[in-house]
Amino acid sequence: MSISLIASTISESATLKLNETAALLRAKGDPVIHLGGGEPKSKAPLDALTAAAGMLSSGEVRYTPPDGIPTLRKAIIRYTDEFYHRKVEPENVMASGGAKQAIMVALQAIVNPQEEVIFPAPYWVSYPEMVKLCGGIPVPVKPEDGTFRPRLQDIEQVVGPYTKAVMINNPNNPAGVMYSEEFIAGIVEFCESRDIYLIMDDIYQRLVFDGRKPLNCYDYAKDLSENSKLIVINGVSKQYAMTGFRIGWSVASKRLTEVMTNIQGHQTSGPSVVLQHAAAAALSGVQSGVDSLCATLENNRNIMMTELNGFDGVHVEQPDGTFYCFPDFSVYGKDSVKLAQFVLDKVQVVTVPGVEFGMDGYLRLSYCGSVKDITEGIERMKWALDLNSPNEIYINERKLVRDWA
Repeated sequence: MSISLIASTISESATLKLNETAALLRAKGDPVIHLGGGEPKSKAPLDALTAAAGMLSSGEVRYTPPDGIPTLRKAIIRYTDEFYHRKVEPENVMASGGAKQAIMVALQAIVNPQEEVIFPAPYWVSYPEMVKLCGGIPVPVKPEDGTFRPRLQDIEQVVGPYTKAVMINNPNNPAGVMYSEEFIAGIVEFCESRDIYLIMDDIYQRLVFDGRKPLNCYDYAKDLSENSKLIVINGVSKQYAMTGFRIGWSVASKRLTEVMTNIQGHQTSGPSVVLQHAAAAALSGVQSGVDSLCATLENNRNIMMTELNGFDGVHVEQPDGTFYCFPDFSVYGKDSVKLAQFVLDKVQVVTVPGVEFGMDGYLRLSYCGSVKDITEGIERMKWALDLNSPNEIYINERKLVRDWA
């Protein structure tokens, strides 16, 4: 079988594969705990569910414009005004089948073969593959100081004549850190001065803890004209717990939005009209669910930090937001794929190998599940890895005895 050169370089999504693995184990009745997932467990807003049900009841489930229905685009405009203090027009907005598609279409619209896209490590697993799908070259950047927080000079030193864009995810998946105001201000100014596209992946924008406020890239932009190369990506998946609705959006210059809409029109056309109405209702409806989710996640984060801090040899930086943390498990093994497989095989806890995010020896853990899953999951991992822990453990009344060193 002959496949394209690009296709041969693309690996499957590690996170989606692990979701599938967890689902299969649960279907078999195994007592699996999924600490690798990125789905809040709260329900979608009632406004969204009601809007979707009403649309279905109408029977008018038809094609939509490739850039989204007017109702949703108006809601995105209001959202951008309220949370970014930026007034945009309908021609600046494109709704997509999730923030992932919005990023993908943006990259297809701006990246030529062999051009480079820079992003800090650790990074979301899909960034390198998305760039490669456009024929571009992904350029991950590890902060020189060994932290998860890049400095402007870390980015500056890898920018070259083929650099087309910088991509920033803040707060960051997988580490949960929130980049500093100084860094965001600096990267906005730097990209403007060098005429480089800046893609702000703000999908976790409002999921921040400890009284922090979301950082707004527009506050630091000097050029907000139609020449601006600032692209802001967001969606309803995370903050509204609407992962299965697959609605995201982009806000960019009118010309770029037009080009992106042309691409999306040939790819998939517009997203489902039912799901667009649901997303519009979530954006325009009662927002208390976002605050409630944030409070739940902050509490869960605190519990996971307590559990991990009692784990000998594991180092973890407390997340500022999202629903992930990124502990360093390298004391138990430098190969994060083998480490994740070992934990899955021995105690049926699903984690995501750090190498998928650009840093081996780490595991991404999610605390968006139940408190019981967090405490029991870390307890199982500790029993499997830490030889100073008790030699026996009970999992669903089944006694396991550690017989490895």
